[in-house]
Amino acid sequence: MGALSHIRVLDLTRVLAGPWCAQTLADFGADVIKIERPEVGDDTRHWGPPYLKTPEGADTREAAYYLAANRNKRSVTVDIASAEGQRIIRELAAQSDVVLENYKVGQLKKYGLDYASLKEVKPDLIYCSVTGFGQTGPYAQRAGYDFIVQGIGGFMSITGERDGQPGGGPQKAGVAIADLMTGMYSTIAVLTALTHRDRTGEGQYIDMALLDVQVAMLANMNSNYLASGQPPARWGNAHPNIVPYQTFQTSDSWIIVAVGNDGQFRKFVEAGGRPELAVDERFATNPARVRNRDILVPILADMVRLQGKQQWITALEAAGVPCGPINDLGEVFENEQVVARGLQVDLPHPSGGTVKLVRNPINMTGTPPEALSHPPTLGEHTDSILRDVLGYDEARIAALRDQSVI
Repeated sequence: MGALSHIRVLDLTRVLAGPWCAQTLADFGADVIKIERPEVGDDTRHWGPPYLKTPEGADTREAAYYLAANRNKRSVTVDIASAEGQRIIRELAAQSDVVLENYKVGQLKKYGLDYASLKEVKPDLIYCSVTGFGQTGPYAQRAGYDFIVQGIGGFMSITGERDGQPGGGPQKAGVAIADLMTGMYSTIAVLTALTHRDRTGEGQYIDMALLDVQVAMLANMNSNYLASGQPPARWGNAHPNIVPYQTFQTSDSWIIVAVGNDGQFRKFVEAGGRPELAVDERFATNPARVRNRDILVPILADMVRLQGKQQWITALEAAGVPCGPINDLGEVFENEQVVARGLQVDLPHPSGGTVKLVRNPINMTGTPPEALSHPPTLGEHTDSILRDVLGYDEARIAALRDQSVI
């Protein structure tokens, strides 16, 4: 009954960027039919441990990685290298509004499953291709892994500790941001194309590239470079223009202190028993603190190490100094705000256990997303979709299974 319950998506993607787009559409009610290889399925089904466990504690075949990007979908196993498998995909495309795929450039053409071919059976089809570098350009045939794209696209040049500092050097993000952001941009593109189709009757082709997205999402860093001609440098957890605005190690953990003005600096050092720092001419103003960063920060680091994390957070919050802990994921899911917002959802699974997932974070009053069904087991809906969507009878389904087409 979601806002997109009138939309059917044929999902030929695997791993993360494409499945993330498909899952977002599914969260809002789209009927997402995930096409997977017989016996093997999405690559990420095997990217474990960890795996989902049964109530008895045994591993299932469902890797946690796969579970993160495939809720609310239906799984059909089809061998698209076979003529009969290609026929099934074309018939499903004719009954769909959207096709998502992330095969290598040109690979689906040999199967007759490229946009030009499927447009013949569904003229108003929305067809979205997700690749590392796009359908054109000298890199089009390259494999575009997220890690590599973070490097080529400039993200790692501005992420990581400064050269010359302990641990200095480029650093990738702790999560596949190019994949995830490409999934989100793809979702926007699909919804835009559907709106265009509803107004004009026209389908269209969408060419999404991880590199394009990675470059675009650098936002103000791009503008800084384009305005100055100077590539931005890595600053680790520090800020190039505000001091102190960084992480500090306490006696038992780490905290973030984000001093935004001179008054907050005074309150910070008073809380640490060093009020004289606020009137020292080297540190009294932010421009002075920036100029004397290398002198001030070691003094503040020694000050912060004298107390524990919670002592600091309690004192700084009371003083009105922006601060916060650096939580591990155990602490995240115990955090009172995270609990109050209901971000964790528990869904029943055919294994007899429960899948613990994070809900879609969009909050809307009229058309909210919902986590209604578990990420499907491999081929869980093959028979029902062939029967109910394509009208195949049991004998035909059995014959396709005997031929290893499904």
